[in-house]
Amino acid sequence: MKQNAPRWLTPMTDYGPLAVFFVAYLTAGLMVATGALMVATVIALVVAYVVARHIPKMALFTAILVGIFGGLTLVLQDETFIKMKPTVVQLLFALLLLGGLALGKSPLKFVMGKALDLDDAGWRILTLRFAGFFVAMAALNELVWRTQSLDFWVTFKVFGLMGLTVLFIVAQIPFLKRHATLEDETQSD
Repeated sequence: MKQNAPRWLTPMTDYGPLAVFFVAYLTAGLMVATGALMVATVIALVVAYVVARHIPKMALFTAILVGIFGGLTLVLQDETFIKMKPTVVQLLFALLLLGGLALGKSPLKFVMGKALDLDDAGWRILTLRFAGFFVAMAALNELVWRTQSLDFWVTFKVFGLMGLTVLFIVAQIPFLKRHATLEDETQSD
C-alpha cells in the first residue's frame, strides 16, 4: 500500500476475503465459499483503489489466482482447484524469490526494504529461508488436502497457514537482529 493509506487497509485487503471464505464455508459449504472469496477479493481491490488510489501488486496477483482457481472450482464443480491454489501461490512465491536471487536481485529486499535494513548477506539468506518456507508450506498444503477431511483443510488453510507463517517470521527475529545494518555502523555481523 502507499504510505498515505490507512493502516487498516492492508490487513483488510489481505485477510478480509479469507474471513469471508471461512464464514461462507461454515454457513453454506465450499462452492458458496469459493464464490464468496472471489467476490470479496474483488471488493477488497476496489476498496484499496478507492481509499489509496493504488492496488497492491500482491493483492492483484492473489486476486488473479483466486479468479483462476476459484473459477475452475465453480465451473467444473471440482473442489480440487481451490485446494491447490495455496500450493500454487506458495510455489510461485518461492520461484520468484529464487529466480530473483539467480538474477542477482533480492525480491524480498524490494518488497520489505523500507521496513527492514539488512546487510546483503542478510537479504540473501532471508530470501533463501523464505523460499524454503514457501516450498515447505506448498508441500504441507498438498499433504493436508490430499489426506484430511475438507473441514480440516479449510481450518488449516485459514488458521494453520497463517499461524505457521507468523511463527516462521517470529523465528527470524534473532537472524534479523544479527544482520541489521545501523546508520552509525557500530554493530557488525
